[in-house]
Amino acid sequence: MPESTDATLPMELRNATMRMSRRLRAERADSEVTDGQFSVLAYLFRNGPHTPNELAAWEHVSPPSMNRTLNCLEESGYATRSPSESDGRKVLVALTDAGRELVDETRRRRDAWLQGRLDLLTDEQRRVLGEAVQLVAEILA
Repeated sequence: MPESTDATLPMELRNATMRMSRRLRAERADSEVTDGQFSVLAYLFRNGPHTPNELAAWEHVSPPSMNRTLNCLEESGYATRSPSESDGRKVLVALTDAGRELVDETRRRRDAWLQGRLDLLTDEQRRVLGEAVQLVAEILA
């Protein structure tokens, strides 16, 4: 592969990260769960219960769209809605045990797929990739 230039680096980095993201998303514990639904589950896993409006704002979707997502997650047994203890007018969405297990298993599968690819690299290539991870984190900061 030819070395990247200042002119081609943005395109090549974008393409590589998009391809990797698509490939990692394919590693999931439930093939019926969409990327958007999994994103909500992962957010709830990391951040705890939230209102549907908070989830819609975070996902940059309309409240009706989020409601459809949450209906699917509830029907699948991955999330529940219940009244807020501090404000009875609000509803909180939380993960069920099955939802937590789905997030855990999907993460495990994604990490295993990536580890298998990293194992094919040399020690030097993994070191360089580790430096690249730090640079990408700086770009995103």
